[in-house]
Amino acid sequence: MDAEKKQIAADCWKKGSEAMSKENWDYAIEMFGKSVMLVPDNLLYRQTLRGVERKKYGDNGSGAKMAGLRLTKVKTRIKTSRLKKNWDAVDRAVEDGLKINPWEATLLFELGIAARERGFSEVATDAMRNALANDSENKVFARELAELLESRGDYSEASKIWQRLAKLDPSDAEARTKAMQVLTDKVIDRGGYEGAESTRDAMADEEVAKRLGTATGGHADGPGQSEEADLVHAVRREPEMVEHRLNLANHYRKSGKLEEAASTLKETLEISGGDAGIRENLEDVELDLLRQNLNLARDTAAASNDEEALRNVKAINGELIKREIEVFSSRVQRYPNDLKMKFELGTRFVKIKKYAQAIPLFQVCVKDNRLETGALTSLGKCFIAEKKGKLAKRQFEKAVESISQLDEPDLYKEVHYWLARLLEEEGDRSTAEHHYTEVLAVDYEYKDTLSRMEGLSED
Repeated sequence: MDAEKKQIAADCWKKGSEAMSKENWDYAIEMFGKSVMLVPDNLLYRQTLRGVERKKYGDNGSGAKMAGLRLTKVKTRIKTSRLKKNWDAVDRAVEDGLKINPWEATLLFELGIAARERGFSEVATDAMRNALANDSENKVFARELAELLESRGDYSEASKIWQRLAKLDPSDAEARTKAMQVLTDKVIDRGGYEGAESTRDAMADEEVAKRLGTATGGHADGPGQSEEADLVHAVRREPEMVEHRLNLANHYRKSGKLEEAASTLKETLEISGGDAGIRENLEDVELDLLRQNLNLARDTAAASNDEEALRNVKAINGELIKREIEVFSSRVQRYPNDLKMKFELGTRFVKIKKYAQAIPLFQVCVKDNRLETGALTSLGKCFIAEKKGKLAKRQFEKAVESISQLDEPDLYKEVHYWLARLLEEEGDRSTAEHHYTEVLAVDYEYKDTLSRMEGLSED
């Protein structure tokens, strides 16, 4: 059947090419469109279809007249299909939309997402590149493209996109880190370094691995056969090169060898003269180590049900929160516009019941649309803890206006639940009942919502 589809697609392609040479754009689009639907992973078919669609509109950059209005139904189809994760339907809807406006960035981006989910990485990459080209300051497009490029091994382009994203949003800590780290994968790729010149070099690599505590026994893999061996070899050859040690540390971290990563980063930090970016990497690994230890302690406590094990969990958790507050506070001072970091810091203050410190952080985070609902919810709970019911109620009322059940189901329940509680305390039973109903419609067993609802009905 696949061979038959490919043959039909090829025939359509031939007819489309003939129509294109005669500038019969509509028929060419029809034929190339059939080729795309029959063989959706063929990048050439997609690119030629886009080119003909643009020619139809005289390369005007905006497509058909009143394209925005005509695309409304198409975008609704896309949204519905995406919620169902029906990527084939998303693809078809997008292609219908691109016939109206082949420059529409959101459509091109949706095509990239659908193609990625279907495993058509070449089509996905091309679509996302075009989406970003038509909306060059869109941070979501840039992030998705960078991650896709990285997953495909296109490290140089991925690094450029991460750098671009960091410039678009100087407060994006992940983009800053990725811009520096992504080139590590160039080194990790097989054959990224010159091979050892001799057996003696290979033996030296093994000795370095032993000294770094990474030897696995037996002989070191040959050049290009082991990522770790290649990275260790690079450190041995140029021990003063900070980049090589960073690459090795990043590899350890990705491999789950956190202690080795921390040790390597400490050496790198010393060699670099205290570079702030490397210090941040070290802090992140140290936090990962604490989280790993906490998970191990929890597993032990669950298996033994021992009081001492439970105390150990509490102690490690306390140490983790304390260290996170230290690190995040430092980052907030260094990157005052990083609202995500302020939100994380505020969340840690809440964990130790320091609501007065958390409140101003959440208030600033409300300015970011991505953080608004979460920040309002956290503010509301802080005000409840501080026994300021009216202020708390106001936060939840604002959150209700922006919360989406589909996008944030857990937060949706939480916002409506706490608003209902506050309204119930005020004596506004009717409105409280409405918000309890919103919760029960999503989760019938959420906390004590049902019993509270029944209590209101009985009274």
